[in-house]
Amino acid sequence: MPHLTRHDDRRQPRRQMLLTLLAGALPWRASAARDAAPALPLLSVYRDGTDPTPYLVSEKYDGVRAHWDGATLRHRSGRIVAAPRWFTDRLPATPLDGELWLGRGRFDALSGTVRKAVPVDAEWRALRYMVFELPGANGPFGERAQRIAAIAREARWPQLVAVEHTPVADRAALQRRLASTLAAGGEGLVLHRADAAYGTGRSDAMLKLKAGLDAEAVVVAHRAGQGRHAGRLGALAVRAPDGRQFLIGTGFSDAQRDDPPPPGSTITYRYRDLTPTGLPRFASFLRVHHGL
Repeated sequence: MPHLTRHDDRRQPRRQMLLTLLAGALPWRASAARDAAPALPLLSVYRDGTDPTPYLVSEKYDGVRAHWDGATLRHRSGRIVAAPRWFTDRLPATPLDGELWLGRGRFDALSGTVRKAVPVDAEWRALRYMVFELPGANGPFGERAQRIAAIAREARWPQLVAVEHTPVADRAALQRRLASTLAAGGEGLVLHRADAAYGTGRSDAMLKLKAGLDAEAVVVAHRAGQGRHAGRLGALAVRAPDGRQFLIGTGFSDAQRDDPPPPGSTITYRYRDLTPTGLPRFASFLRVHHGL
C-alpha cells in the first residue's frame, strides 16, 4: 500500500499540470470564438440621380462576408469561419475582405456549408472567395482594386478571385449593366468610388444597386393567420435596428408558415422603398439570417 501511495504522489503533479494546461486552453478557445466583430466598410443605398461616373462597378455577390486578417478568417460577426486548413493555408499574409460565394442563386447551400462546425472538403472546394477590398490599405480604391487583382494572379488559385470593377459612362449605362446582371441571375451591383480612401462603416464610398432593397429585423412575435392560413402563421411582428416595429405577412412558403422563425431570431426581408415615416414599403420575408 505505501508503494501505491508513493506512485499516486508521483502522478499527481503531472495530473495537476494537465488540468492547468486545459484550464488555460479552454478560455482561449472560447474568447477566440467570440472576438469582437471586425470593423468593415458597409454598403449604402444608391439613389436615383447619383452620378455613377466617379465609381467603379462590380456585381453584388449573394454570399457570406468573410474578413481575412492575414492569419484568421472571420465572419462579419467576428466568429471564426470553420474553413478547412488547406483553404486558409492558401490565403496570402495580406488582409482581405470579400464574400465566400458558391454561385448565383445558391446562397442557402453556401450558408449550409460555411455554418458547419466540421467543414466538408468537397463542399469547400466548390466555393470561391470573391475579394473586393484590402482592409487598412493606403491609396484610392482604384489602386487597391489593381493590387487585389495582382494578389489573385500571384496566388494562381482559382478559389481566390479578385472581383472585377469597371467604370460606366452614365446612368443609362449603369441601368443597362443592372438589367443584364439581373437577367443572368445576379443579385445587383455595387459601386465603389474610385478615389475613396479605405474606411469602415456606411458612407457614399460604397453603394448597392438592386431591383429591390433588403434589410434585417428581429422577430418579436407571431400573428395568427386567417382564412387559408388559419391555425398557422399570418404575419411576423418584427423590430428594426432603430427600434421601430412592423409586420411582414408575405414571402413565406407553406412550410415556413407551419414552422415560422421563432421570436428572437433575425430575418432578412425585401422591400421596395421607405414610407415618409421611414418604414419599409411592401416588406416581404426572404430568409432567416443566421448571424454569420
